[in-house]
Amino acid sequence: MSEKIDLSSFVLSENEEFMNTNQRAYFRAKLNAWKNDILREARETLGHLAEESANHPDLADRASSETDRAIELRARDRQRKLISKIDAAVQRLDEGTYGYCEETGEPIGLKRLDARPIATLSIEAQERHERREKVYRDE
Repeated sequence: MSEKIDLSSFVLSENEEFMNTNQRAYFRAKLNAWKNDILREARETLGHLAEESANHPDLADRASSETDRAIELRARDRQRKLISKIDAAVQRLDEGTYGYCEETGEPIGLKRLDARPIATLSIEAQERHERREKVYRDE
């Protein structure tokens, strides 16, 4: 495995072998940093919700506080699901399947992976998937 990758200075290159050691190290670091940010935000949210649980004598304040809490908890639930996708991507890195389309087996592409490191489909396969979804949803 390559030395630790500096996410701020590493540049992905299409001219290299796809998913070489440096690219795998880059994506592993990127995924782990993303997961750590989500976990840090979740801890901050828990602290904020604990502080916020004070009784509000005013009904409008209480309702506003409950709405804020519900929105925050919904966002945390989405992030919990995102963490499982990040973990799955790290597992694919470990297995050597990361970066390859689950549908076609072709490389997903570095630009797409850099923008969405949890991607499991190439752009073309994703578009086909979305078109099929739209057709079935419209029926």
